Amino acid sequence: MSAATGEEIIRIAKKMERMVQKKNTAGALDLLKELKNLPMTLELLQSTRIGMSVNAIRKQSGEEEVTSLAKSLIKSWKKLLDGPSADKDTEEKKKDPAPAQNSPEAKEESSGTFSSARKEEYASPSDGFVSSFPRAPSTSDSVRIKCRELLSAALKTGDDYITIGADDEEIGAQIEEAVFQEFKNTDAKYKNRVRSRISNLKDAKNPNLRRNVLCGNIAPDQFARMTAEEMASDELKEMRKNLTKEAIREHQMARTGGTQTDLFSCGKCKKKNCTYTQVQTRSADEPMTTFVFCNECGNRWKFC
Repeated sequence: MSAATGEEIIRIAKKMERMVQKKNTAGALDLLKELKNLPMTLELLQSTRIGMSVNAIRKQSGEEEVTSLAKSLIKSWKKLLDGPSADKDTEEKKKDPAPAQNSPEAKEESSGTFSSARKEEYASPSDGFVSSFPRAPSTSDSVRIKCRELLSAALKTGDDYITIGADDEEIGAQIEEAVFQEFKNTDAKYKNRVRSRISNLKDAKNPNLRRNVLCGNIAPDQFARMTAEEMASDELKEMRKNLTKEAIREHQMARTGGTQTDLFSCGKCKKKNCTYTQVQTRSADEPMTTFVFCNECGNRWKFC
């Protein structure tokens, strides 16, 4: 791999990312033309993640020429993932008559050609993203096989698995294997765990989770154990953090530094052993907010 070529691709990727952030794709066509003239390899595609940048430009731009060239580049790069065996298969299919649509030979060929080619490619990967995790052992359990297929399908959400160059089938199998090793069976807990992984991988509002799993930044066994809070998007995490802070603040204001009183009756236990605090939470001409804490049952409420 040429270091100069890699640096050029990274430079172009960074420019594209800035365009997407600013929502201004002026000049994107020139960058795409530069990319078209650069020699691309599978290693460059994986290490620079240029496919993700091009795909983001394609979605952002409204210019037909830009989207058309972006699609063309992604399509040509996808052939690198298929490997030379795909071209060989195509040539052989041209020479030999295709088997009947419903024959056993046709079914076996359609289901196995592409996946087997990808498995051979990743059996001894070079310095790609997902290369350090051991391959998942095979299974004959129908439930486990179905779960692996569903996880693989979830990993295919969007174009990330293509642009990153990840083996979605193998990663899905590794995730399922880690879940199975934890529960040792395929009961309701196992199914719920798998279902939650699938749901989060498909979440359109949280694409970074899926990308991190595909790239190997989050190991399959780690992803298999992650809680809902850990899988949540940055936006949702921030929202939960703010809600927690607000709840703590209200609790502290009502519990500490307040004034003991019997003027308020608790709506839960009906007793009048309370502590209250008044805070100016709105503008100066608005009445203060009163936070009340029941010393008997811990109930909290506020009013203006």
